[in-house]
Amino acid sequence: MTVAIIRFGGSNCDRDALGALTDLDVDAEIVWHEDGLPEDTTGIMLPGGFSYGDYLRAGAMAARSPIMDEVRDLAAEGVPVLGVCNGAQIGCESGLTDGAFTTNASARFQCEQVYLRVERADTPWTAGYEAGEVIQLPIAHGEGRYEVDDDRLTQLETEDRVLFRYCDEDGDLTEDANPNGSKHNVAGILGERDSVAVLMPHPERAALADIGGVDGRPLLRGFARAAE
Repeated sequence: MTVAIIRFGGSNCDRDALGALTDLDVDAEIVWHEDGLPEDTTGIMLPGGFSYGDYLRAGAMAARSPIMDEVRDLAAEGVPVLGVCNGAQIGCESGLTDGAFTTNASARFQCEQVYLRVERADTPWTAGYEAGEVIQLPIAHGEGRYEVDDDRLTQLETEDRVLFRYCDEDGDLTEDANPNGSKHNVAGILGERDSVAVLMPHPERAALADIGGVDGRPLLRGFARAAE
């Protein structure tokens, strides 16, 4: 088993991801995007950062790297793919998931702890949680507002493809609890297959008790199991 953490020019959360996965005894390695995926890749992570300086749109240039053709091919075969923050932007831009992440409603970079409500617990990513459970993860983004046309959002919700929503401490979906203005407080979604997931908050920064809590650990553990 090898979880490939793809490093693009400007990635800066790849080592965080490697440290969190290694602590879970996952065989993970950082892969430079120009080198392609290892032959034994059984899981793929698109980490956070500012790939290519977020020129054009966040994630747009990285989404056009040749390695993303490999990612799409493996995703179509059911290999688990996780996109976090800039990786979520890359995931949307490359067609792995619907919608787009754009400039925060505040028009500012935001770095803070947020509460998330787990919308469903029957996916590889959320099997370690309870449906409706409230967890806390950090965010660090300037373009984290999830946008999608209303008809498509309705379809996503009908198909139960929303994984996480921003909420308050009690699990209520309020405007004040939505840090970036995402539609319907969406923080994370599934692709057409539940083996693909993207989210704006950082589970890898909440996987070690000494440096940010452990609420992200069940998600990464689920990722590891899916990659086995």
